[in-house]
Amino acid sequence: MPTATVSPPWAYTLHLPRDPRAPGVARSTLKAALRAHGMAELVDTAELLASELVTNAYLHSKGAYSLRVCGAGRQRVRIGVRDTDPHIPAPFGWSVETPAAMAEHGRGLHLVTLWAERWGVCPVGEGLPGQDGKLLWVECAWKPEVELPAESPREWPRESPRDWPTG
Repeated sequence: MPTATVSPPWAYTLHLPRDPRAPGVARSTLKAALRAHGMAELVDTAELLASELVTNAYLHSKGAYSLRVCGAGRQRVRIGVRDTDPHIPAPFGWSVETPAAMAEHGRGLHLVTLWAERWGVCPVGEGLPGQDGKLLWVECAWKPEVELPAESPREWPRESPRDWPTG
């Protein structure tokens, strides 16, 4: 009789201090988690996406922030960064305009929208939406064939990041 192996859902949360070394620690942790779960093919894309989100949290929030990494199916990972700043940056605030050629800000999150399979934002906290911070999240998946990213937002997910498994 054939047997099947089912991998349980997995998730890791890394709480990061206001320290300029924290984005590097987050990247190293992400790489280790992906390799441990057999997702080495996703490391480059996931590292780019996480680096942009974590660096954005470091630069624009005044408090601690966290990186959340969880398996989202076969060769698919969700990455979320929660911070204390309620401001939702473009392009996560429904704007997908390409930054101007000489723009000094906005390029990193624009890259996120180009390379992520899906992406979005979820206001978090006990107060009104947008008062207590936010969770920026992305998904990436390994594709055997090489594809160039399209310059448009991906399909919005059916579930909320609040439905993610807790660790």
